Amino acid sequence: MSSPRKTLRTRVKELPDEPGVYLLKDARGRVIYVGKAASLRNRVRSYFQSPGSLDPKARALVGEVADFEVIVTANEHEALLLEDTLIKRHRPRYNVRLRDDKRYPYLKLTAEPFPRLVLTRRIEADVKRGARYFGPYTNSRAMREARRILQKLFRIRTCSLAIPPDGKPVRKRPCLDHHIGLCDAPCVGAVSVEEYRRLVNEATLFLQGRHRELLPQLRREMEAASRRLEFERAARIRDRLQALERLQRSCKALDPNRGDQDALGLAVRGDLGSVEILQVRDGVWVGRERFSLTLPPESAPEEALLAFLKQRYGSGTSIPKEILLPLEVEEAEKGLLERWLSARRGSRVYLQTPKRGPKARFVQTARRNAQIALEEELRRRRLRRGTPTDPEALRDLQKALGLSKVPRRIEGFDVSNLRGREPVASMVVFADGAPDKGAYRRFGIRSVEGPDDTGMLAEAVRRRLERALEGDEKFLPLPDLLLLDGGKGQLHAALAVLREVGLEREIPAVALAKEEELLYLPGRPRPLRLPRSSPALQLLQRVRDEAHRFALSAHRARRTRVGLQSLLDGIPGLGPRRKRMLMERFGSLRRLREASVEELREAGLPRPVAERLHQALREVAPPPPKA
Repeated sequence: MSSPRKTLRTRVKELPDEPGVYLLKDARGRVIYVGKAASLRNRVRSYFQSPGSLDPKARALVGEVADFEVIVTANEHEALLLEDTLIKRHRPRYNVRLRDDKRYPYLKLTAEPFPRLVLTRRIEADVKRGARYFGPYTNSRAMREARRILQKLFRIRTCSLAIPPDGKPVRKRPCLDHHIGLCDAPCVGAVSVEEYRRLVNEATLFLQGRHRELLPQLRREMEAASRRLEFERAARIRDRLQALERLQRSCKALDPNRGDQDALGLAVRGDLGSVEILQVRDGVWVGRERFSLTLPPESAPEEALLAFLKQRYGSGTSIPKEILLPLEVEEAEKGLLERWLSARRGSRVYLQTPKRGPKARFVQTARRNAQIALEEELRRRRLRRGTPTDPEALRDLQKALGLSKVPRRIEGFDVSNLRGREPVASMVVFADGAPDKGAYRRFGIRSVEGPDDTGMLAEAVRRRLERALEGDEKFLPLPDLLLLDGGKGQLHAALAVLREVGLEREIPAVALAKEEELLYLPGRPRPLRLPRSSPALQLLQRVRDEAHRFALSAHRARRTRVGLQSLLDGIPGLGPRRKRMLMERFGSLRRLREASVEELREAGLPRPVAERLHQALREVAPPPPKA
């Protein structure tokens, strides 16, 4: 029998010499790489040549390939589109991917006679019917601010009412948005189809950053309304014009001749990448976008850049005339991308790699920002995983506290509550100086009434120790040191619990007070003050701060669940099953409030219930914070 590898080589010879997309699969049938090719036969065959001629990434990839599949397309342009779609669908391990790219939100103007402004996290088929998407927004605060400005200036509706094309009223009275100046109320016939369409077109220019077109257009409309003696309308346009002019002045002016540009910066380290986009529209620096990439092993920066260009501009709607690149890319790929992007934009798009002058400096600024973002992400990753502490710090801690052995397992305790309500205690574990997050535990306080932090802490320590003494493996082994967030009172409460369960000789305990950073030890009348530079103190601070963070996050989550539950109780049609489903799907009041009626329906609610909930959330819940 022939080997699987020989069988694959035989199949490769039968592939068509045509453009298309190929999918490489592992032994379990999972897609591990998606690529496009001008010639499927030649491209796929290149993977099965001599291993010595392959780069390290290709060798690792080929070592896992057990099968492949090809899809023929009419041309390379179609192959490029299909490749982008399949990468998002399968998320192959060996393809460069935007991290969390499915979560990036868009602002959408729907394809209706009276378009709505909604938030969404995916581009749907309605784009062919005229729906317009703007984004993706990597910063949710910037997206909310853009939505707020749009509603305030252009009064675009956000409700889900089906308004007929002739603008016939569907309600007797407008909703709250109209009364506070955020909607022109087409639901009651307060605005004509033509006027509303004009507002939508202006909002589109705003979202595209085309202020040089929008501002003169508004001035013409204002002057025309004034000549027709429509002074109220002229005043509204004037206010809109002045607000936009203030907004434009707040942006950094560059050079009007620069037109529309995106400058890209790229930084790569290991399996992480960061891309910074600095955006210029009409010669004005209007903002930036920041993306994180997940890279397969041994990826070249040029490959990461090409993959990003396809994914970002394949799903985005704001494609500038010029895209300034930090690296040279293969000429054939560059030409194909330019043609593809030009077709999406509707006019010529240029990919450039500037070597000198203002454009090169602009790219360098983007590259520097990308490097800073990458360093931040690497620092966050180190904190999440926990960087092992220098063993010297543990020995220093043993000496400073007079312990009989090195405290390899330290457990930190803290409590969080709001004047005694929804109290939660946290237990965090540091093993050899690094967080062991799988061993973290939360305790909902049961026996303490009112704001008694000391009593709450004692309950948490007691329950933790009793579970261990009962043989619960989730609470084993016992700690080498207990650290309490607080002072004398907290320490004495923990010592009393240790005596109560008979472990006062086995487990030492100390308390660390904030601000002064004083250590309270058993049997010492005065607290111990370690130097701020002491590795022992810094380790204890890390444990204490982590316990505080964990307790606070648990308390907030509990308050959110209780508040969300009480709000949902008042909505007709929301029974226990649907409420549980909503809490599992959205998890917080903020996320639930940001959901559109369509997203609530996707979660499983009938339209009448979704609309009632959507309206109640807008009336009851506080607005999102301003940027």
